[in-house]
Amino acid sequence: MPEHDPYRTPEAHLVMPTTGHQELADRWARLAAALIDGVIALAVMLPLMLASGYWQAAFEAGQSGGFGFMPVGTMVLWAVIGFVLFAAIQSYPLHDSGQTWGKKLLSIRIVDLEGRTPPLMDLLLKRYLPTHAIVNVPCVGGLYALVDSLMIFRQDQRCLHDLIAGTRVIRAD
Repeated sequence: MPEHDPYRTPEAHLVMPTTGHQELADRWARLAAALIDGVIALAVMLPLMLASGYWQAAFEAGQSGGFGFMPVGTMVLWAVIGFVLFAAIQSYPLHDSGQTWGKKLLSIRIVDLEGRTPPLMDLLLKRYLPTHAIVNVPCVGGLYALVDSLMIFRQDQRCLHDLIAGTRVIRAD
């Protein structure tokens, strides 16, 4: 029986990250996937907004003079509805493979910095919720969206939402 040595260095099984073996997704593929996901969201949201009278209220806000902003409560309500619908539509592929439907069609996927598929709640709460919340703030949201999008041109091709969530997008094998 080996003698217990309290000064011995602890042993741990270390797994090397697989980041070097995974090819980053093409910028154009990421853009196309985002557009596909946007079309899916619009196909669900537009009829709901039309049926609820949202477009009529938006038109009236624009005609009322001033800045033409919708009431804050209405904007917050539709931002919450939009995020809940996004989560409902995209949760299955995000949980299953780290892909939205658009990413699945274009064979790209989201991974953490170690190359693993992040848990669904991490993706929703870290990657998508902060961006969704900020882009719904008038004026600031547009600036955030621009900066977030332009960060794709960094060497590591990680956008601001990737940095917040600790993710990157790679080609799916």
